[in-house]
Amino acid sequence: MRSDYWDQPAFETIRPRRMVAPIVFNSPHSGRVYPPRFLAMTRLDHLSIRQSEDAFVDELFGRAPHLGAPLLRAHFPRAYLDVNREPWELDPTMFLEPLSDRFNTTSPRVAAGLGTLARVVAENKPIYRERLTLEDARMRIEGIYQPYHDALQKLLSESVTAFGVALLVDCHSMPRIGRHGERATPDIVLGDRYGTTCAPAVVDLVETIFTAAGLRVARNRPYAGGFCTRSYGRPHHGVHALQIEVSRHLYMNEATLEKNAGFEPLRQLLDRLIVTLIGLDFFSFAGTPLPEVEQAAAE
Repeated sequence: MRSDYWDQPAFETIRPRRMVAPIVFNSPHSGRVYPPRFLAMTRLDHLSIRQSEDAFVDELFGRAPHLGAPLLRAHFPRAYLDVNREPWELDPTMFLEPLSDRFNTTSPRVAAGLGTLARVVAENKPIYRERLTLEDARMRIEGIYQPYHDALQKLLSESVTAFGVALLVDCHSMPRIGRHGERATPDIVLGDRYGTTCAPAVVDLVETIFTAAGLRVARNRPYAGGFCTRSYGRPHHGVHALQIEVSRHLYMNEATLEKNAGFEPLRQLLDRLIVTLIGLDFFSFAGTPLPEVEQAAAE
């Protein structure tokens, strides 16, 4: 089966002229290039199919390459392929053929309809008119998912080679949690898999930057970090990973997917975050041991 992205890039690595710090930014869910074949397969209108996007997150973090750190961003949408899942995390009800034991068909994410190939978008709306073929899944996973992760691994390996350490910042957005005005409603959720994927000093610093700007920050609840954070975050091997979830109401209208007046101030705040991380003395935390209980969980 010919790739749906045979005539355009499915994702893009934007490199700085000179990499000045061991940081890699990743925006896996902000893609908004919908292949015609995929749109013909869906029962959803153009706005509904976009509800799963981390819309504009690649733009919010888009200054990273100009400041000295690479940015990997998807052009394919999350509703089409989710690279923040295991490679073969598939729902057997979506396919014409039976799925063998090599596929992960029983994860909580599959049960929720949010596997590597999602069954639903936000508000539990089914995506497809008809069932898919395994050939279609292989085209997306072998042709796009695996090269995407190859590119991400390459960036992290280059960072470790050059600096002896790497920090993956996995960039996401989230629907507003709770009702407007609730004191406990977070604007930002930082995910480090409960202290196992990133040096605490880095997470503390990121939290401080957001709270100093008047934003409410939560850690690991309800988002502790997905496949990318869990898979690449190996502090004892010099690779740290932190997931950042930004509430969409801060910068966009969640119904119309249009930027609001908060977009530019938030982008400027994230610029300051990037500059602060780039200026961090990474060797001061590279060998920081995790607490024993967290270290056991990490391994």
